[in-house]
Amino acid sequence: MEHFYITLLLLFVSFVTLSLFVLFYKHRSNYSADNLPPGRPGLPFVGETLEFLSTGWKGHPEKFIFDRMAKYSSQVFKTNILGEPAAVFCGVACNKFLFSNENKLVTAWWPSSVDKIFPSSLQTSSKEESKKMRKLLPQFLKPEALQRYIGIMDATANEHFASQWENKEQVLVFPLAKRYTFWLACRLFLSIEDPHHVSKFEEPFHLLASGIISLPIDLPGTPFNRAIKASNFIRKELLKIIKQRKVDLSEGKASPTQDILSHMLLTSDENGQFMTEVDIADKILGLLIGGHDTASAACTFIVKYLAELPHIYELVYK
Repeated sequence: MEHFYITLLLLFVSFVTLSLFVLFYKHRSNYSADNLPPGRPGLPFVGETLEFLSTGWKGHPEKFIFDRMAKYSSQVFKTNILGEPAAVFCGVACNKFLFSNENKLVTAWWPSSVDKIFPSSLQTSSKEESKKMRKLLPQFLKPEALQRYIGIMDATANEHFASQWENKEQVLVFPLAKRYTFWLACRLFLSIEDPHHVSKFEEPFHLLASGIISLPIDLPGTPFNRAIKASNFIRKELLKIIKQRKVDLSEGKASPTQDILSHMLLTSDENGQFMTEVDIADKILGLLIGGHDTASAACTFIVKYLAELPHIYELVYK
């Protein structure tokens, strides 16, 4: 009997060893072609994600890039982040190549893990989704249309400064900038003005934004799992708003040009097809995510540089 258990143990150890060998071999074989840039794939599944994320958590996300530029190439290197193989382009020439060849030599792409957060993206390719949005948004975001929102933007900014900045000895600009851009997006995209209604979205939205760029491990308590739950919650709330807006439009209580939601509901494609409610919810969710950190980071840097350059601040103030 003792020999039997020893045999089982040896078989188990052999199976685990063989599985790990196959996993490592398969992982590294994807990075061994002759025409690939220099770099390393990191660990199976995880890749170099932990190091990529840790440099961001420490406040130096550029270190991940600069270290590999110095070690491998100042132009392009290969890696594995968020469970996907990737090539990172660096420098002016590489950026020019990327941004001058969109939908030609390069196309927009997201890690497969994002499909769990935005399930409707499975229905069409990211290239087709990009085309849809490019056709849909110009009519709403053209200069004549933007003029209508200056009053809303100004009123939101004044309200935000009065409630969050004034009479404070110290303020943390980036969190406040994120709150401001989120409030503004809710007003412009969905015509939500009630602060309590906006705050209902804030916490799950932050969980979603932080969970997209995380290890794609869908287990309870992980950032990725919390992002999926937050996405489902926000989508349900957006669907309620969409359904109510359809009723308001039919009854004349809402304007066809008041925000992006109305525009999406009333705009068809070249085949006369209208977007489904779920698709609209995901599109608006994507717009909120896409404009969140970028706009708030820009606002933060404006405040930083105006504070560091008082002579520029005085000219802007005048």
